[in-house]
Amino acid sequence: MELKGLAAVVTGGASGLGAATARKLASEGVKVALFDLNAEKGEAVAAEIGGIFCLVNVTDNDSVDAGFEKARAAHGQERILVNCAGTGNAVKTASRSKETGEIRHFPLDAFDRIIQINLVGSFRCIAKSAAGMLSLPPIGEHGERGAIVNTASVAAEDGQIGQAAYAASKGGVVGMTLPIARDLSSEGIRVNTILPGIFDTPLLQGAPDNVKAALAASVPFPKRLGNPAEYASLAVEMCRNSYFNGEHVRLDGAIRMAPR
Repeated sequence: MELKGLAAVVTGGASGLGAATARKLASEGVKVALFDLNAEKGEAVAAEIGGIFCLVNVTDNDSVDAGFEKARAAHGQERILVNCAGTGNAVKTASRSKETGEIRHFPLDAFDRIIQINLVGSFRCIAKSAAGMLSLPPIGEHGERGAIVNTASVAAEDGQIGQAAYAASKGGVVGMTLPIARDLSSEGIRVNTILPGIFDTPLLQGAPDNVKAALAASVPFPKRLGNPAEYASLAVEMCRNSYFNGEHVRLDGAIRMAPR
């Protein structure tokens, strides 16, 4: 799919993987709208790339609708959606306090919050974007209407201790990739998912240097944290390459996560 001149929406576009993807798409001549809750960073990235920022909470229907309305008013109907909005937590399913012996379980509201953001939020944006893409005329030799890229995690396949909610949410993203690709195949819309490993994003930048060094050393090769630009490169290739469809791909330096 020829990217130049197309419109794109990148959720979680104010920082990390989303910001890198927005920059890469813009460098390819794509008109980019950023969805995020961080207005300060989002406006800065949008200004840098000549895009537009939309204050969006992916767990709220009205917020997402307003974001798409603003993006489409500025750039037209998007043919590209990249879902990078997400978060995580670390709580054991059930545990015992070492200090008091008190037994507790994973708070269900905390579990649900991760599912709502990472899984339901991704699907909400997919469904609404795909519905918009259906209004577009097909382009190219084989009649493409658009491409969607989702972000899961290696935790979808080897989640660690305390990652039940996070792994479930990301496993759900992987699990829905092929069915959604099949749902949309007759309309010329492709769907793929990236499973990043340990990337140097804002979530890690606050960690002590020795922790980051240990994480980097755990990667078989290359022994370093992933660069968001490497994620962006794969995301853009998934959009450009018309035979890329219904796939989930690990991008992780061959790491397989240990229990902790």
